[in-house]
Amino acid sequence: MVEKKKQSKKTGKKQSRLAEKSVGAHAVTPSLLGHDCRYGRELKKLQVELVKLQEWIRHEGLRVVVLFEGRDAAGKGGAIKRITEGLNPRVCRVVALGTPTEREKTQWYFQRYVAHLPAAGEMVLFDRSWYNRAGVERVMGFCTEQQYQEFMQSCPEFERMLIRSGVILIKYWFSVSDAEQERRFQDRMNKPTKRWKLSPMDLESRKHWADYSRAKDEMFAVTDTKQSPWFVVNAEDKEAARLNVIRHLLSMIPYHDLTPESLKLPPISKSKYVRPPIHEQNFIPELYKA
Repeated sequence: MVEKKKQSKKTGKKQSRLAEKSVGAHAVTPSLLGHDCRYGRELKKLQVELVKLQEWIRHEGLRVVVLFEGRDAAGKGGAIKRITEGLNPRVCRVVALGTPTEREKTQWYFQRYVAHLPAAGEMVLFDRSWYNRAGVERVMGFCTEQQYQEFMQSCPEFERMLIRSGVILIKYWFSVSDAEQERRFQDRMNKPTKRWKLSPMDLESRKHWADYSRAKDEMFAVTDTKQSPWFVVNAEDKEAARLNVIRHLLSMIPYHDLTPESLKLPPISKSKYVRPPIHEQNFIPELYKA
């Protein structure tokens, strides 16, 4: 790892660093992930770097698209949540499209995704993307063979168009074993707060585990290109996967630290203000008190 350049405090210059330098000091080790508190500390360090990346994207007017694909219960949603936790939703937004409408079904396949692509200074995270056609639509018979073949031919060209236009495209595939997926499904079944994550389609997909595997292999054979490669995330351990994918994302976009100088809050001016009587306001019942 290249050492960080030292800068004089007198100059007041902001420290610059590339992403690899920023996160390289926070290497993840098995012992680090052995305790929740250590995982939490590591996550906070990386989330600080994500804020710096966010500010760089905004400042430079970058357009970033990150795709999250993988098996059901592989941990895509959890990783996305940790990435966006401390970010400005005006800069970094999540797109998770539902079932296409009858009108959308008649459109050019990529059309409804294009509408959600970023403008300058934005990063968009797709929680599943146009690769639905090569996955669930292919396996469950929601598209014709002709539509599938057209997608497989058009997708690499579509992604090359995005990249040529200046979009930074990053694709992640979350990989999890059938045994671990089964354990997570059972966990969702047994916890009311997680049961909503199991859709009828998720349950039906259990009958097509091998079909999904073959569909993924066929998809990779065509769309894992030099210009737009797939990055596979080992998601057997959800916490490790979250840290690893954040580190990798930070390493994919060279950025500088634009953290502003410390601010001094001015005193609040309360002159000429009289607060109305509290008893005239409608307060919610205080069932919980500190």
